[in-house]
Amino acid sequence: MIAFIRGQFVLKTPAVVHIEANGIGYELHISLNTYSHIQSLEKGLLYTHLHIKEDAHTLYGFFDVAEKELFLQLVSVSGVGAATARMMLSSLKPEELSTAIVTGNTKQLEAIKGIGKKSAERIILELKDKLSKTKPGLNISPLVNNTLEQDALNALIALGIARSAAEQAVQRVVKAEPSLSAVEEIIKKALKTI
Repeated sequence: MIAFIRGQFVLKTPAVVHIEANGIGYELHISLNTYSHIQSLEKGLLYTHLHIKEDAHTLYGFFDVAEKELFLQLVSVSGVGAATARMMLSSLKPEELSTAIVTGNTKQLEAIKGIGKKSAERIILELKDKLSKTKPGLNISPLVNNTLEQDALNALIALGIARSAAEQAVQRVVKAEPSLSAVEEIIKKALKTI
């Protein structure tokens, strides 16, 4: 199995990239999310997944492990193929897609080309619990769209503080001092209020 490829980007399009590694050229199918990260790079590393079907062996490339893991979760759902999973990752950022699944937002999933109401419901049904366990920071939270506050919340939870107490503490700190721009400052001040 090919875990990743590091090399020179010979060709980059929003859907496909060619990487030359040690004289061998690899064609990888990518999402728009990955393309947005690599479009200005001349060389780099992409994590890979070899998708094998009766009529084709297709290599998919991902900018980071989180996107690859989400892709693998999506293709594990009955009725969701690799092309559909790539379309989903091109339509929404991986964290937005995970949040939509965890929060049961069928409307957001239905807005993706190729995903109907039944498919959206099946994806949510099969992946909601899995994603909630592997990504505890994605539980429904009023802080979910602010990455600075979310990082502080995740850190407090990792320190063993209950989610509800951590959320309240972070909200108090941010409300009292909205100009804070460092996660460390938010965490330190939140710890003093708990």
